[in-house]
Amino acid sequence: MHGLARGVSEMDCLRDWPEPIVRVQSLSESGAEIIPARYVKPPAERPSVGPPGVNEACIPVVDLALLEDGADASSCDAATVKAIADACRGAGFFQAVNHGVSPGLLRRAREVWRGFFHLPMEEKQRYANLPNTYEGYGSRLGVDKGAILDWGDYYFLHFLPLCLINHQKLMNEYRETTDEYGEELTKLCRRILRALSMGLGLEADRLPEAFDEEGVCMRVNFYPKCPQPDLTLGLSAHSDPGGITILLVDDHVAGLQVRKDNSWITVRPLPDAFIVNVGDQIQVLSNATYKSVEHRVTVNAASERLSMAFFYNPRSDIPIGPIPELVSPARPALYQPMTYDQYRLFIRQRGPRGKKLAG
Repeated sequence: MHGLARGVSEMDCLRDWPEPIVRVQSLSESGAEIIPARYVKPPAERPSVGPPGVNEACIPVVDLALLEDGADASSCDAATVKAIADACRGAGFFQAVNHGVSPGLLRRAREVWRGFFHLPMEEKQRYANLPNTYEGYGSRLGVDKGAILDWGDYYFLHFLPLCLINHQKLMNEYRETTDEYGEELTKLCRRILRALSMGLGLEADRLPEAFDEEGVCMRVNFYPKCPQPDLTLGLSAHSDPGGITILLVDDHVAGLQVRKDNSWITVRPLPDAFIVNVGDQIQVLSNATYKSVEHRVTVNAASERLSMAFFYNPRSDIPIGPIPELVSPARPALYQPMTYDQYRLFIRQRGPRGKKLAG
């Protein structure tokens, strides 16, 4: 068994949560008009909740219809490669349309997972997770005792490497749809990674080679209604620690905000599109040519919200540093090599935080 599994075992020190877990959905459904103090953010971190349309924007939209796969990756449409690279150099995010994943599968994935979060609590509790892997049904990220918490529950699961998969106990309707979804998005991530490599002026396989062996996982986020949405967040400001994130958002309820020019912009999603962003490992490998941008999630009083965040990451036990071809006397290496396991352990201990706080 390769070192990725060994690397994850180093996180076994995180064997339990530091305090009893409270399900946010239960708080929401209690009818309370005031949220517990544990969820109230400091004033500087609270969202500005205005009327719909205020501070909303479309991030770059990229048509992936001509993005080739497999052996033909090097012949990808040059304009598509440039559009992806430009978006990741600037906004760090783009919306992918004509991505090749069936809209029917997107709807089915949303439906089955929304159904999970509306199961009776005792049934969901069978899947309660622990912080060493996050696998299963959870309600907090990070193990800092006494931390201010986010207003959201989630279900986390692994796809690759196969030795990490632990969701066979899921009911068939979740497992079958989720496995199909995972296969399709893994293919899409491979196509995007090759395009990102070419966008750096490298061979299509250069970034995949740096990833060595892909790690694939997903977090299904459920943000219940909140009686005081101006005081809390569904997910605190953070940048994604991994490689590529493909986000399927709720098609009726907005919530994702991206930091742009020291302001928070609410993303206006397109129907059946994916929201794609690069994470910290791609920023490191590209020597900061591509930007891993901070983002956060707001909640609201009128509607619950579901999103599915699919993470495509490098092998976790090999050092990740700037690709040598992107380092020169004029542009020296901006990062010291670190394994993704080391980086991920740091994130898991502290939970989601802005880059300035994370150091």
